[in-house]
Formats: sequence, C-alpha cells, structure tokens
Amino acid sequence: MKNVTITVEDATLEWVRIEAARRNTSVSRLVGEMLTEKMQHDDAYARAQRDWVADTSSFSSGGKAYPARDLNNG
Repeated sequence: MKNVTITVEDATLEWVRIEAARRNTSVSRLVGEMLTEKMQHDDAYARAQRDWVADTSSFSSGGKAYPARDLNNG
C-alpha cells in the first residue's frame, strides 16, 4: 500500500470524518475503499460496453430490410 496526500474542501473533510466514524473506520481506509469501489465499477462498465460493442449480432438485420420509419409519429 502507498500513502497519498489529498486536498479537499473543509465541508468534504467534515463529512468524511463523520462518515468514517459512523462506519467505525479511519478516513484513510474509507477513502481507499471508495476509490476501489469506483475503480471496480468503472472497470465493470467499460468491460460491459466493450462486450456489447463486440456483439455484432445485435447490429444485423439478418438480411431483411429494416422497417421504414413512421413519418406521422413526430
């Protein structure tokens, strides 16, 4: 593990101190866990997006013409 120094607004620091106390943990551990959760969420989203884009079956009409748009439904 590595140590980092961050700069936050006073109100943010007050909130994170209270939140850490509420969870019975340190500010350092809470911020570290939040960053880890954010990283995992972003990685999972990016993976899902890559998988969806790679699935070309959803882009195929199977050789059939696409339906015409109804011009009366604006």
